[in-house]
Amino acid sequence: MSVTQQQVLDTLKKIRSPRGVALTEANVLSAITASDGKVFFSINVDANEARAWEGVRAEAEAAVRAIAGVSTALVALTAERRPGAAAPAPQRHAPGHTHGVQPVSAHRPPQSPASPMSRQAEIPGVAAVIAVASGKGGVGKSTTAVNLALGLSDLGLRVGLLDADIYGPSIPRLTGLHEKPELTEERKMIPLQRFGLSIMSIGFLVEEDTAMIWRGPMVMSAINQMLRDVAWGTLDVLVVDMPPGTGDAQLTLAQNVPLKGAVIISTPQDLSLIDARRGLAMFRKVNVPVLGIIENMSYFQCPHCGSRSDIFGHGGARHEAERLGVPFLGEIPLHMAIRETSDSGHPVVISDPRGTHAAAYRAIGSAIRDQLKGVIAAA
Repeated sequence: MSVTQQQVLDTLKKIRSPRGVALTEANVLSAITASDGKVFFSINVDANEARAWEGVRAEAEAAVRAIAGVSTALVALTAERRPGAAAPAPQRHAPGHTHGVQPVSAHRPPQSPASPMSRQAEIPGVAAVIAVASGKGGVGKSTTAVNLALGLSDLGLRVGLLDADIYGPSIPRLTGLHEKPELTEERKMIPLQRFGLSIMSIGFLVEEDTAMIWRGPMVMSAINQMLRDVAWGTLDVLVVDMPPGTGDAQLTLAQNVPLKGAVIISTPQDLSLIDARRGLAMFRKVNVPVLGIIENMSYFQCPHCGSRSDIFGHGGARHEAERLGVPFLGEIPLHMAIRETSDSGHPVVISDPRGTHAAAYRAIGSAIRDQLKGVIAAA
């Protein structure tokens, strides 16, 4: 039985806002997406009231999840400060008022505010989480992520693949998967299996032509749900295909999971390298080790005569890696076979495992595995 928007609204009518009115009458709900048992919407409030609304958000998500026919519910709280509104003033109390807390000793410095990284928590059963990222789109990041995951699997590792590109999920098309994930008794999503990989993508939960018009908090909630509410089982490596850029998704991942490393994808041209530098700088700023840079579309190899043309230049990523002091992991050509196998849902590491392209991905995977050996062995 498929859930409808009206069923969701009828459920939300029973929930009260902090002011006591029904949630459906509080003028805070975004458009509700309800399809195939998946329900998504956000609650949009003023930033000064966000803390009071968090309990309402949690109550709404639990109520929607309890509707018959709902398999997944995601409710995000979007908090924005109105133009010209001042930040909430700190509370002032009478002299000597301590809230029952003893004064800090003169010999002990006061504790600094908690770091955003203090929220990090391992994913049970997953030894290492690595991000595959790029500073800009169009550099072949998702294709590289899939083939890299397959290369690591060929080396004997247990590998998962998470598509965290919320606005443009490519993994369903690249792997030929279009099924919906089932749920465990604990209502955790079971990742789909393909080519020996455990795979999860927001693209499995929404239709391919659905526009994901989501604000940052909803993107962060979706990524957290795919990290924590998925029965990943026992994995040596979880490869996360990140959206391009340096925004909410990247910070959410870095702040919630202790990443063991990041792989930066770039083409040889200067424009791509400028953005790759930004991505690398972001991961360094949040103390994520950079495992290295891959030069994708490094050169064009004619499928008929085998001749080579450096249409985007060549060697730029290698030089950048040397300049920044990070490993250069390898170069992947711009070749018809890689494009065709990706579009067909049979990546080149699977469709031509003995070919030169598969060997290149496995070599990159081997270099990454060597950097993660200690982490995997310890786990």
